[in-house]
Amino acid sequence: MLLTPQSERVRIVFCGRRNTGKSSLVNAIAGQPVSIVSDVPGTTADPVRKSMEMLPLGPVLLIDTAGLDDDQATIGELRLEKARRELRTADLVIIVSDTQNEINPLDLSLITSLRRDGIPFIFVVNKCDLITEAKTPPLLSQIKAPVFFVSAKTLDGIDALKSAIANTKLDEPDSQRLIGDRLQRGDIVVLVTPQDSAAPKGRLILPQQQTIRDILDSHAAALVCQPAELSTTLAALKTPPRMVITDSQVFKEVRAIVPAEVELTSFSILMARYKGGFETLAAGAATLDSLKDGDRILIAEGCTHRRQCEDIGTIKIPRWLREFSDKDLRIDFASGSDFPDDPRPYALIIHCGGCMLNRREMRRRINAARDAGIPITNYGLAIAKLRGVNV
Repeated sequence: MLLTPQSERVRIVFCGRRNTGKSSLVNAIAGQPVSIVSDVPGTTADPVRKSMEMLPLGPVLLIDTAGLDDDQATIGELRLEKARRELRTADLVIIVSDTQNEINPLDLSLITSLRRDGIPFIFVVNKCDLITEAKTPPLLSQIKAPVFFVSAKTLDGIDALKSAIANTKLDEPDSQRLIGDRLQRGDIVVLVTPQDSAAPKGRLILPQQQTIRDILDSHAAALVCQPAELSTTLAALKTPPRMVITDSQVFKEVRAIVPAEVELTSFSILMARYKGGFETLAAGAATLDSLKDGDRILIAEGCTHRRQCEDIGTIKIPRWLREFSDKDLRIDFASGSDFPDDPRPYALIIHCGGCMLNRREMRRRINAARDAGIPITNYGLAIAKLRGVNV
């Protein structure tokens, strides 16, 4: 439970107006003080996160956010923007209110928005210990969904709410497996994982770890090597491997070594299958043939990290883009949550595999580009095209 990455956890976002008891409710559900609780409106500024296990749902991430009615000028707007970003990535939203009768217009607007985006939600009336007479019919008729009355102070109704959260039916991912659906028991898979200056010290990156685990879960064997040892690794096998999976940046070098009859793919391409939107990303890679002088390209990553001299996103891909197209391109970069709300200024978006983003956020970015008519692809598919590798 503790080692499950945040991108693989069910993200449960608590939101609503200020002073409705969101932080107290998060603490009550977590069973420990996660968020600071105060009677002062606007106490929660940056989102507060708590990882825990909620069976039968599994590993979850509870996220406490600032009040959506924050009116403290510039600071308030910054808080609101952070809260909105969390809502966009939510698998489940807990709307916390302290209304007794009719729903607040802000809460009603939030419900409308969540329904439009297909995000499941639960409406919670907190502070029921202070309610002398709850007139629920008007509330229920406006929300048209179950309403839970709880008290984060006395813990009344908390167990019922936790049970409802844990049993909420969530969106099923496009693909449950990274690679397991392509394997049979006893298959051998070779993984090529360069350990250069950009590799994290003492560990493998998340997609590599997840791929190895999925191979093992399929009762297949994983052989891991660096590019320099690939030839000897393949030669040591009595029969060719089922497939070779490589880091995208050495696609061309690996393709020159791997026999043509052996399937070759990359960790980034596997992530495109796993997160969803593969067909859209594959179509985006095809548009690399039609780049023109002056085109503006966005290279986006889902996380932030210290850039090395041979960084894949800011150094290698821009170089390969210019070599492949022989065009004068304008290249912008985005990382973390800085993905633009309006992608229309760009002729093409090249995104990382998205291992640090949950499926909903990765699909949201892909859909935003697609709906705006902007081609989008990912590192693995783009690099294969740029380096002349058939995958």
